[in-house]
Amino acid sequence: MRWDGQGVGVDDGALPGLQRIGFVRSVRTPQFDGITFHEVLCKSALNKVPNSSMLPFQYTVNGYRGCSHACRYCFARPTHEYLDFDNGVDFDSQVVVKTNVVDVLRRELRRPSWTRDTVALGTNTDPYQRAEGRYELMPGIIAALTDSGTPMSILTKGTLLRRDLPQLAEAARRVPVSVAVSLAVGDPDLHRDVEPGTPSPQARLGLIAAIRDAGLPCHVMVAPVLPHLTDSTEHLDGLLGQIAAAGADSVTVFGLHLRGSTRGWFMSWLARSHPHLVARYRELYRRGAYLPEDYRRSLHDRAAPLIARHGLARNRRVTTPEIVPPVAATQPVQATLF
Repeated sequence: MRWDGQGVGVDDGALPGLQRIGFVRSVRTPQFDGITFHEVLCKSALNKVPNSSMLPFQYTVNGYRGCSHACRYCFARPTHEYLDFDNGVDFDSQVVVKTNVVDVLRRELRRPSWTRDTVALGTNTDPYQRAEGRYELMPGIIAALTDSGTPMSILTKGTLLRRDLPQLAEAARRVPVSVAVSLAVGDPDLHRDVEPGTPSPQARLGLIAAIRDAGLPCHVMVAPVLPHLTDSTEHLDGLLGQIAAAGADSVTVFGLHLRGSTRGWFMSWLARSHPHLVARYRELYRRGAYLPEDYRRSLHDRAAPLIARHGLARNRRVTTPEIVPPVAATQPVQATLF
């Protein structure tokens, strides 16, 4: 039978890493050229954040692994290695989809032990990346959290969030909802090079305005700031001005950190696109993943007056994902600079 090769039990060359996490099938479609979706059945949806992380939330939900946004600096790249994928092109193009995540999440939220802690969405890979247009996991996740009385936070670069704004506005009448947009690169050419799969800066500014029009506060993560590329007073002033004009309530600004194998992927891109900066970056990151204290202080001194001038230092607490460096994760994430 010509359908025999499409059965779940057929050996189709799936990688052992995928088999470990409930692999069902791989899908390629013309509408998503260059991307392979690996559908899996997850055993759990709620991820407990280690206490040692000192983050302002205890639980996360991630419907996807890997991300077609393809940001050169993405801290989540090393997570793909567990699946026997590489942290570069594979991370950008081999996207794992937890097709049953909504059902599993609803089951977990019904447990008597669930204490309705805030759940963060967008902590590993973007929940509104292109895959969401096909699989539509987020409406079910939002509904499950809302129905259980669970607060939620969302961080995204994806303008597909517009689709769910009516649902989120309704959810906010029942549970605390925090929405944040990531926008750190205002220059269109640099954006296309360093974040090639993401919506443009102008599209994300439009998203900020749409969030505010829906009656929801909007925080903006101006992060990561890239040393010698997006850290000038001129770039920050221009970007913060546009963010304020779009209606954002507040911002967080902090510099790039390069953990694990993400460092090699980013440095390879830097050597191709900005070879004159390689030596400077090696010096900046010679002691580890984080920028030295003197650089962080200099960035603070440049950005703080700009944040105040543009009215983005309002006193509101925003729960944001795990990209906040551990040294400051215990502080309220509001107009904070690292």
